[in-house]
Amino acid sequence: MRATDMPTAADEPGDGSGGGDSSAGAGTMAGRLEQLRERQAAAHASGGPEGLRRHRESGRLPVRERIDMLVDPQTWFEIGALALPELRRDKPIPGDAVVTGFGLLDGRRIGVIGIDSSVVAGTTAPISMRKQGRLIEHAQRHGFPLVLLCDADGGRMPDVSGWRFSGLPLDFTTFLKPPPGKPVVPRAAAVLGPSYGDSALHASTAHYVVMVRSGSIALSGPSVVEPAIGEKVSDEELGGPAAATEAGNAHLVVDTEADAMDAIAAFLSYLPQNSAQRPPVAPPLPPARDPADLESIVPLGARSGYDMRDVFACLADAASILPWADGWGASLLCALARIDGRPVGLVGNQPIVRAGALDPAALEKEKVFVQLCDTFGLPLVFLHDVPGLMIGTQAERGGILHGYEALVSAITEATVPKVGVVLRKAYGGGHFAMGGRPTKPDFLYAWPSAELGFMAPETGIRTIHRRRLERVLAEQGPEAHAELVAELTAEWISEAEPWEAAANLSLDDIIEPGRTRDVVAASIDIASGGAL
Repeated sequence: MRATDMPTAADEPGDGSGGGDSSAGAGTMAGRLEQLRERQAAAHASGGPEGLRRHRESGRLPVRERIDMLVDPQTWFEIGALALPELRRDKPIPGDAVVTGFGLLDGRRIGVIGIDSSVVAGTTAPISMRKQGRLIEHAQRHGFPLVLLCDADGGRMPDVSGWRFSGLPLDFTTFLKPPPGKPVVPRAAAVLGPSYGDSALHASTAHYVVMVRSGSIALSGPSVVEPAIGEKVSDEELGGPAAATEAGNAHLVVDTEADAMDAIAAFLSYLPQNSAQRPPVAPPLPPARDPADLESIVPLGARSGYDMRDVFACLADAASILPWADGWGASLLCALARIDGRPVGLVGNQPIVRAGALDPAALEKEKVFVQLCDTFGLPLVFLHDVPGLMIGTQAERGGILHGYEALVSAITEATVPKVGVVLRKAYGGGHFAMGGRPTKPDFLYAWPSAELGFMAPETGIRTIHRRRLERVLAEQGPEAHAELVAELTAEWISEAEPWEAAANLSLDDIIEPGRTRDVVAASIDIASGGAL
């Protein structure tokens, strides 16, 4: 057959999607390019003028504007834009309500999944799931961070109903973890509106979740909850910022979508592209507060409160502290920060919340944070001021025992440099849960104000000397009882002072508070082998 006898594109049947146009010009490259551009324009139309108008009136930005705020200018590279749902409707659903692609963030490659909630509320269907899975597979196979922009109302009916649900293209072996032998990549999520179903599950896989105050996150939304269990609840009550942070479903709450994108950029700036690389080092800066202030920030009285964030400010480089889940397990603070330009994870008890005692939520929070830092190579700095683990029925029913065992195992197994400093008190299992000697820290220091032991004095003397105290109270009266309590407390504290711990090498040294930043920085450098 001669070339002139070959059938042309105009002679071929259409595919039922509008691609078989036989109008003038369709058989030329110019005609095909025109078709492509028309389809591309339709894909970028999202929910159309009316859908975008309603979306903006709800206080939310269109998905492509969100992506433009996130990635560096002129670096967006989209894939899957021409995807369409398996079940076609009269109303178009461009891209099957999700945008996927790649871009640079501060010059580093990231993958992005952005739900387009201006059309069919961003609901999920098989094609959109396949499209998202393809993007996740790229990020995990090629080793760069994944950013998830969450704003969707769960699964789309009837696309995922009945027998279709069982056949959804969701591969948990690739969705949740990298392929065998491949490094872990950082995941960050922004909850930018009501995020239910798959959108919430996406966020649950992220190492860091930031949400706007108008957002919500839950397994199912109010429209499902009420008919299913009869509970009438609002988006905010179900999964708004208060509920999400208390449950650990969100790590930071911000005012605007621009703030959310800034938070994601900040989070990723502490981490390498993947767990096989070293964290990026920034130019060193002095701390926001003079380290000498530590002598006055932390009072000597064990019952006196102060804010551990003030201690963080004396140790970390200025403007480098990113809080991590302050609203979850609030008696413990975790933060990403830099010390002399090196990214680190800071872990400190918060004395102004239940005196810094660790409850099940605080233990779980610390475990997840320790695992995050260990995965991505960030040294851990533990600042001890802990009266112990929370006790009582509520703590036991909350799983305090399992939480404690899981945490100390995570700390012990962590291979990143670990440096601990006992500021004031470190009693019982709380001490070990903060990286005490049995969890094998590289270095463990104390201030002269430190107290260490099995129990805090108030609890210890009333436990061990209970019968003696009761007898003195009954036989000699309240004054004698108070004198005995004071005497026993003084004896207990003298035994808890750090001098004998240092003499027996339970501590590597006792340091002045004002030297803490320098000592921690040097210890991390030594434990890292001097490598940056």
